[in-house]
Amino acid sequence: MTLIKSISGIRGTIGGKPAEGLTPLDIVKFTAAYGKFITAKGDNKKIIVGRDARLSGEMVSNIVIGTLQSIGIDVIDLGLSTTPTVELAVPDEGAAGGIILTASHNPAEWNALKLLNKNGEFINDEEGKEVLALADQLDFDFSEVNRLGKVFEDNSYLQKHIDKVLALELVDREAIASANFTVVVDAVNSTGGIFVPALLKALGVNIVHELYCTPNGDFPHNPEPLPINLKDLSSLVVRKNAHLGIAVDPDVDRLCFVMENGEMFGEEYTLVAVADYILQYQKGNTVSNLSSTRALRDITEKHGGTYYAAAVGEVNVVTKMKEVGAVIGGEGNGGVIYPATHYGRDALAGIGIFLTHLAKSGKSISALRSTYPSYFMSKKKITLTPNLDIDKLLAVMEEKYEKIPHSTIDGLKIDFEEEWVHLRKSNTEPIIRVYTEAPTQDRADILADKIIAEIETIIQ
Repeated sequence: MTLIKSISGIRGTIGGKPAEGLTPLDIVKFTAAYGKFITAKGDNKKIIVGRDARLSGEMVSNIVIGTLQSIGIDVIDLGLSTTPTVELAVPDEGAAGGIILTASHNPAEWNALKLLNKNGEFINDEEGKEVLALADQLDFDFSEVNRLGKVFEDNSYLQKHIDKVLALELVDREAIASANFTVVVDAVNSTGGIFVPALLKALGVNIVHELYCTPNGDFPHNPEPLPINLKDLSSLVVRKNAHLGIAVDPDVDRLCFVMENGEMFGEEYTLVAVADYILQYQKGNTVSNLSSTRALRDITEKHGGTYYAAAVGEVNVVTKMKEVGAVIGGEGNGGVIYPATHYGRDALAGIGIFLTHLAKSGKSISALRSTYPSYFMSKKKITLTPNLDIDKLLAVMEEKYEKIPHSTIDGLKIDFEEEWVHLRKSNTEPIIRVYTEAPTQDRADILADKIIAEIETIIQ
């Protein structure tokens, strides 16, 4: 059993003993701590709650909502929803914050509490530490019976979210409808199965083939939208002679595409393509995290803007975007952050913008992909042992490559002339992530294997 407390929220496997997994006692403790933290900032005692469709979602939601009621907080329950939808609902409803119940791309045995501030953005590292400290203190004052919070169900935000996408100046429904796209959707049997087909219909896409779109939490494959997990989607795109396939993760904040030939458009290139279109009409800067492709930098500079890198984590990217006034940003895992909607990764906004770009280009999706710089990435990992000193390990690697340009704002990134490697401890799993990028897949894989071998030698 695993319980991870980090900037990404409280994430763990369901069951086991308290403090070792995400048990009901842990859910109560961290929910009460967050409720106390968020409502201490003022008189606002209203919080938005939404969840993905994973099997533990109803149980976790019941505990979270009941706990918030028990400390006098009113809850607007969106039920089955998406991360970006909850992010939109918080400021729309004038709430003090929000909790999204999802473990994103993690397998079915995981769930998590993702915590938002009054702007519908993830709380920062300092605020997260304050919540964790409150949880450890267990100093809660639960409400008497006549001061319990109330629960209000709101099923309107599916349409409200779609309306916000349709209202975007750079989303052209007429162009999309005129393109007569045939689309296949893989929503891994979570809430994307509700939201994505509904959005496509609203955008004028008349032929939508739904694959794993029943929101019952029975994930038919590993829910991370990587090529190895999307073979069924690729096959169906070809069989249906579709223009493209769309895949989202369980909470619909990551987005990737399959081309008409069944090959991957490239998760890293979701943001690149969206940025290319946005920058044609809105000149400005872009931001992605250190583990994202160099192609975004190339596209940004082509349009006369400046590219900036941020530490991994949505809150870090958002902070940097605000700092440099970025018009578009996100993460190379298929996360698109478009400030014209809100400061959060939003697959629905990404779909609207991308389909407009594809329709107006007049190209097939594979032809559009060929217009972008070609980089290839390798994403590998090293499982951590309990006694491993990750900081010391990275310091040894930094010293080894001290003459090569490098960054330590988030782990260690080493920038070779044509390649790079990024080493960092995961916020959500007990692993070291080893990301590399190079002009060919072989070179990216070779570099990753070389770095992993060097790390294993140091560990031994």
